[in-house]
Amino acid sequence: MSAEAGRADTRERILRIARDVLRAKGPRGLTFDAVARRLGKSKQAVIYWFPTKDTLLAETLLPDVAAEAGAARAALRGRRGPEAVRAFVEAVAGFHLEDLDRFRLVYLTPPATSGSVDSRPGQIAAPVLADLAACLDGDGDGDTRRADAAAIHAAVLGLVLTLVRAEDAGTPPPHDGADMIEALARRLAGDG
Repeated sequence: MSAEAGRADTRERILRIARDVLRAKGPRGLTFDAVARRLGKSKQAVIYWFPTKDTLLAETLLPDVAAEAGAARAALRGRRGPEAVRAFVEAVAGFHLEDLDRFRLVYLTPPATSGSVDSRPGQIAAPVLADLAACLDGDGDGDTRRADAAAIHAAVLGLVLTLVRAEDAGTPPPHDGADMIEALARRLAGDG
């Protein structure tokens, strides 16, 4: 293995370990020390690749953000108007309902430091919302369609959040998840 491949492998191992720590212990448990111990290297080895906890956290979550984007893009392919809206809602909601812990990590994990924002997740999501906006029918301009796309995405995330909160409270959701997805898709697509 070349030195460059070894360095890339170390970076990927750090990310795998960070993901395991994050899933097991939550964002507070994700520390440079915890990752370094599992890696069998010094804390400095982790900091070399990820100089801040926010950077480590964001990089750890990027594959999940990219996977959501991939599911949404696949659903939009070849669709326009109400059909695109319905497919987007069903794909994104279905993606998150497969793994509510993943949803919690991606959407409910605060930045490690107050006021910190990592733009990489947004850089992945923005093109998907632009794709959805391009699929929308209507006379609105680009800004209106982009706002509509963002609102559709927010509505889907709100539905999933409702189901997460019900699960966290140990109470049944207000309605069956599949029924809620169908109702949201129907309404947002303008089917009634």
